[in-house]
Amino acid sequence: MRLAVLVLALALAGLAAPAGAQSDNIDAVARDYVRLQLEIGARDDGYIDAYYGPAEVRTAATANPRRIEELGPAVEALRSRLRQIAPAGPAGQRQAFLDAQLTAAATRLRMLRGERLSFAEEARGLYGVDLEGLLHPLAHYDPILARIERLAPGEGALAERVEAFLARFTIPRERLDAVMRAAISECRRRTVANIPLPQGEAFALEFVTNQPWSGYNWYQGNYRSRIQINTDQPVRISRAVDLGCHEGYPGHHAYNMLLEQNLARRLGWIEFQVYPLYSPQSFIAEGSANYGIALAFPGNQRLEYETRVLYPLAGLPAGDAAAYLALLEATDALTGARFTIARDYLEGRLTRDQAIDMVQRYQLMTRARAEQSVSFIDRYRAYVINYGLGRDMVAAHIERAGRNPRARWGAMLRLLSEPVLPVDLRPRAPRSAR
Repeated sequence: MRLAVLVLALALAGLAAPAGAQSDNIDAVARDYVRLQLEIGARDDGYIDAYYGPAEVRTAATANPRRIEELGPAVEALRSRLRQIAPAGPAGQRQAFLDAQLTAAATRLRMLRGERLSFAEEARGLYGVDLEGLLHPLAHYDPILARIERLAPGEGALAERVEAFLARFTIPRERLDAVMRAAISECRRRTVANIPLPQGEAFALEFVTNQPWSGYNWYQGNYRSRIQINTDQPVRISRAVDLGCHEGYPGHHAYNMLLEQNLARRLGWIEFQVYPLYSPQSFIAEGSANYGIALAFPGNQRLEYETRVLYPLAGLPAGDAAAYLALLEATDALTGARFTIARDYLEGRLTRDQAIDMVQRYQLMTRARAEQSVSFIDRYRAYVINYGLGRDMVAAHIERAGRNPRARWGAMLRLLSEPVLPVDLRPRAPRSAR
């Protein structure tokens, strides 16, 4: 209903403006925005996460891209044009989205020109998030480590004891494909029971190596995705549901499909044909993908499904499944330590070896997993905040809809189908009394 009202309001707004009354408009800005983002992508490998617009637009934009020094002023000029337009009604949400995305593009270009930004400046400029008061010193996590000590008693370092316990839940390589496909299928079943998805949507599943991430969704357009799972490190049974929801349903695959269907196609908002990775859109994408796990498997439903279906498929005994899940939930309280480590490492207060040591201690990882985690920070920098902080902000936003599962799924659908920004996740201030 809300989307139908949005379409009608935009149509009426268009009828209200006489033809030719305005030399510039938001559609023209959106066209130039797409070309400009593609140009930046030609100068910054990995900047464009997805593009599914006309091939000739990408060819024209990338055939002779401007230098990075020229792209910065081009972004500022486009943002100035955008701010001179006063779209009526719901189109203001579109304008705010474009403005935030252009702010991120300008910030990324500053970094590409060699400007050194603080971790907080990166987070604010690229992802639209103010980190003040959200990062804690590592000592804040010592009491959490003490609680986990009691869950994993024994000799040796805590990280080694935790690893020894978790290693018992590794999916054998020859069973990985069957387990992952079953998990993704269940994530999809639970999602489509609550969110209508485009007909004909599908994904291809691949297993890869030599990547700094554990999973990735490469959205292809036309409601298709390529989901890759990295097997550099052993894949544990809990990662099947995690990755199935995060990369698939109701995570990245569903998010990109719904934006394509509802905004790019239905409303003709072509800016949603391109997805720049270093942008506020990623905060919403990663946060919603991570929260989607708990939304799809509330309460004890995850443990019940895993022990009934996934453990037998993996050939693993399920006797300690509850203890395994309890340990994972306890270690989740250490998530914020990763952001502090990333900040101190990127700002030069930790060497790379020191950062790896801190990840081992405060993320309870093996040396190999810690090295992979720091390699991710090397490549993606402040992007790490999008997972934990994004999840927490999305969770608070959706759970304000109430405890009813249908209401929460409805809030998730709106989040995945509209040009939502991190600032939109904050509680609305009550109106002052008149």
